[in-house]
Parts: sequence; structure tokens; C-alpha cells
Amino acid sequence: MPRIDAHLHVFTKASTEFPRETNELWPAEREESVEKLLAEMEAHQIDQAVLVQHPGVQIAHHAYLLHCLRTHPNRFLGIGLISPDLPDVEDHMDTLTDGTGIVGFRLSRIGGPRDPFEKIDVKQLGAYRIWKHAAENDYVLWLILQARDAHLLPYLVAEFPQVRIVINHMGVCPGNGKLSWGTNCRPRIETPMYNPAFHTTWRLAQFENVAMLLCLQYAFSNEPFPYRDLVGWHQSLLRIYGSKRLMWATDSPWILEDPGYGKLTTIIKELMPDLTEDEYRDIMGETAKRFLRFPDQ
Repeated sequence: MPRIDAHLHVFTKASTEFPRETNELWPAEREESVEKLLAEMEAHQIDQAVLVQHPGVQIAHHAYLLHCLRTHPNRFLGIGLISPDLPDVEDHMDTLTDGTGIVGFRLSRIGGPRDPFEKIDVKQLGAYRIWKHAAENDYVLWLILQARDAHLLPYLVAEFPQVRIVINHMGVCPGNGKLSWGTNCRPRIETPMYNPAFHTTWRLAQFENVAMLLCLQYAFSNEPFPYRDLVGWHQSLLRIYGSKRLMWATDSPWILEDPGYGKLTTIIKELMPDLTEDEYRDIMGETAKRFLRFPDQ
């Protein structure tokens, strides 16, 4: 079976060749290279992976991601970054996907009424043009939304049922002030053990074009690896979506020191020990290969 890590990041030192955003969390000298990732993948029998752009939304910021995809065309697919604030979102999307290996875009904002009872006109939502262009060009949308936008998502999914959608990080949509950054830019998301995004997650399960990432457990759990306080979340997502719409991922590099890449390759069996062999194959790679259309190696 293919073993595919469906969500991780690589980046190199900021340079003229590979510009990127820098700040105190992302200093210019820090790098998490594709060569380092490939060594981890080889050591733990991971065949392919999804490289998610980070950090920087401008086309120039994607230079290292494009380099990795060009150098290893059968190992990786790419997800670029997009924002409703960009003036020419359609050109941005087309330029980054033109024969590059980038198959879609990560989106963190929808832009619309915060009142869930307000009448919604999808054409007035800030991200409408992004969704429309994705529908017209078969681009994947990779969603990491905040709580204030969660209620808007089903309207867009219903409007564009042909768009392949991947919900990041077990469907958790953090509220204001609930996301923080620890050492090595490792995220921490404060959320009650009842996932407050499950009302949206449940509504989205009716759409066959929606898949879910099982990753970032370290950011939610109040226990060390294997994060057994999250067993219920995993069981709920399996019951709601089924294995053919769930994808395993590591969120490397934030997990390389704790608990380590190798341990993350075992987390599905740790938290979902009752899976059938077919369900396990789906989650560890078959779903990603089919849903994202990974090339054969």
C-alpha cells in the first residue's frame, strides 16, 4: 500500500533565491530542508507527501516549494497559500499551478458575517472568487479556518460541490486567542475536549467531496504521546466520515523533536486500534492517493 504523509512543511533559509516571510517565529536563518524530510521518510517507509507552503503568501515566497516539487516530481504534491486580500486571486492560483505540482491552496479566511443567523449571500463572501476559480479549474482547497468563519463553510461547499476540500487538523477551528506558539514555532490550540467545531464537521460529512486530516494531535492533547485523550475525537471522525475520507499526516517539522517522526507514523494504530486492514490502508495513504491524485511512483 502507498504510505502518504498528507500534510507537512519544508522551508529553507531566507535568501535572494528563496525569499520568504521572516519574524521572531520564523527567523531568516532557520531551515527545515526537503533533504531532512526525505531522510525521515526513507527511514520510516513513507512513500510520498503533501508539501504545504509556509511561510509567505506571495508568489515569490513559493520559490522553495516549487524547487522541491520540480526536483522530486513523483514524491510530492504541493499546496500553495492564498488570501482573499490578494487583488488578482485568479492569476495567483493559475500561475502557481501551471505545470508545477501545486494542486491546490490553503485558505484560512472566508470573510463574511460573524452572526450565524444572518442571511448569507455566498457571492458576497470574501473568499467567493477563490472558490469559484477552484471549481472552474479543479483546484483543491486546503482549509484551516477560525471559529468565526466555521458557520460560513457549508454554504460554500453546497455552492461548489465539485471542489475537493481537505479540512485541516481534525476539523478544529480555534476561537479568538486560543492559538499560541511555543518553542520552535510549535502551535498550541486551547479547546475543550468536546470539539466545538463538530457541528460544522457533522454538516460537512454529507458532502462526498470533503476529506479530513488526522494530524496536529500534539497541539490539542493534554497528555504526552500517544495522546490517548483524543481517542474519542478519532472515533467520532471515523464514524462520521469513514476511512475513505480520512488522511493521516505528521505536520512535520514541528514534531521532529517531540515525539519524533517515527512515532507519528504509528499514531493511527495507537488511537484507532480497531481499524480493519482496509480502513488502515485508506487512512495511511489510499485516501490521499485517490483524493489528491498522487502519481504512481
